[in-house]
Amino acid sequence: MTVFHCSACGHALTPDLTALPAVPTVPDLDLARPEGARKAPPTVPRGSYAIEPEPWGAPFVPQEDQHDPVPSQPRGPCRAVGDDGFVISAGPRDTIVVHPEDASVLQPLPGWANSTGCCGPEGTEGPNRACPCGARIATLAADCTGPYELHLDPLRTRASTRPDTDG
Repeated sequence: MTVFHCSACGHALTPDLTALPAVPTVPDLDLARPEGARKAPPTVPRGSYAIEPEPWGAPFVPQEDQHDPVPSQPRGPCRAVGDDGFVISAGPRDTIVVHPEDASVLQPLPGWANSTGCCGPEGTEGPNRACPCGARIATLAADCTGPYELHLDPLRTRASTRPDTDG
């Protein structure tokens, strides 16, 4: 079991969570989204977490192949365009992906900074959630165009683990 804490102040951000072997695959968002819902089902089930080994989130850099672009980030909006054409994430690797409700102590930044999106934040502008101490430590992706997940920054959070005694 693992609890994630703010590196700045030590505040517990999550309850005990169980590690998944990998970030679950998100089904086709148009098919997975319940009728009338504005966001997809959560990527990670409550009570669990997974490590995203690929770059995720801001900053974004131009893709090498502008004629056959790939998605801008894992499970994110399919393709994104910047000033120099199609872009790809150059954000941190090894972000901790959790169910957004498993980190309910996190708050939006003042003025909803970095939270642009249609139905919720896209998660493409950098950290948009803060610890109660004010440290920017996570990015919520909750827009209708992508997955519903929360990424804890691996450098701004720390994990404390204990053996699972229930099993």
